[in-house]
Amino acid sequence: MQFRNIDAMDAQGKRVLLRADLNVPVRDGVITDRTRIERLAPTIRELAEKGARVIICSHFDRPKGKRVPEMSLQPMVEALSAALDRPVAWAEDCIGPQAEAAVAALADGEVLLLENTRFHAGEEKNDPAMAAALAKLADVYVNDAFSAAHRAHASTEGVAHLLPAYPGRLMEAELKALDAALGNPARPVVAIVGGAKISTKLELLGNLTRRVNVLVIGGAMANTFLAAQGHPMGRSLQEAEMHDTARTIMAEAQAANCEILLPVDLVVASEFAAQAPHRTVAVDRVPQDMMALDVGPDTVELVEKRLRQASTLVWNGPFGAFEIPPFDTATVAVAQSVAGLTSSAGLKSIAGGGDTVSALRHAGVMERLTYVSSAGGAFLEWLEGKTLPGVKVLETA
Repeated sequence: MQFRNIDAMDAQGKRVLLRADLNVPVRDGVITDRTRIERLAPTIRELAEKGARVIICSHFDRPKGKRVPEMSLQPMVEALSAALDRPVAWAEDCIGPQAEAAVAALADGEVLLLENTRFHAGEEKNDPAMAAALAKLADVYVNDAFSAAHRAHASTEGVAHLLPAYPGRLMEAELKALDAALGNPARPVVAIVGGAKISTKLELLGNLTRRVNVLVIGGAMANTFLAAQGHPMGRSLQEAEMHDTARTIMAEAQAANCEILLPVDLVVASEFAAQAPHRTVAVDRVPQDMMALDVGPDTVELVEKRLRQASTLVWNGPFGAFEIPPFDTATVAVAQSVAGLTSSAGLKSIAGGGDTVSALRHAGVMERLTYVSSAGGAFLEWLEGKTLPGVKVLETA
């Protein structure tokens, strides 16, 4: 893929419409995680310092085309201003007279935040009139919202057809990391996929078996694969209706010369509760009245052995119920190993997905991997091999 680079943009005096993703977690009016805001700041700051008039647009939550006061982006003004260490102006709308007046009042180097794009039904419909109204505000379009790039909306795809379009620094970093992960990776490539259900990750598993050397399966998903092999799983969460699918995936992996690594031991308990009495058993020894809530130390050792042989790691999903100790043990142990190999052995480690990010933060290694994507659905769809409309429209060749 070829993209323009904002290094080539003559930003001085230009009105730059910057698509951000400010759909951050908020509880009782307080932003609880500012990661996306902090990662967005470098692009905004760079453009402002080059003399651009930066106009930020974003969605927030699901107002379904109506103005919902509690879904306003106005609370983000203070957070953005703090991250940028400069004032941020506010517009009561993202298109129309109010937005146009706010843009007209901007001086070179100033920053403006527009109201929630999803207050207009035309946003999610990718309405050409909505895209045109957004384009009217600017001379140049920059998309720095990879996490929204899997949606063909007016502010992520439609407007990019109407203005010179560039990826921002965060988008650029995401694309480079993902190319290193699956586009043109250093081999051998190991993928770790966790999560509860095969049914939600069928396309992901199918794509990875064709593109990686080793596929490590953890989480409750592994229970379904083990049950499909005939292992008794007791009361463990698993999808009985997916056994045939699991066997098909294993056969396809074998045909593609992709090793599937399943757990060899499991941590089991009678109840899903913090510090519940538990023990480690072999995968063929799960008691009828117990459930698997993590993988065991022998499995961790096997995974770490494959990681020491790898050049690239792609990670999506934890090994166990990491939110509840002690069932976070395997995920934390592997995360620490990945962080160590990244610094000591040059492992290219790329991770993403909501639970994965939470697990890596819990393990204290967020800053020690090569790249941790803040995108959820977009990261997953990229790993599934899908074309992302918000990325495709930025391509120059």
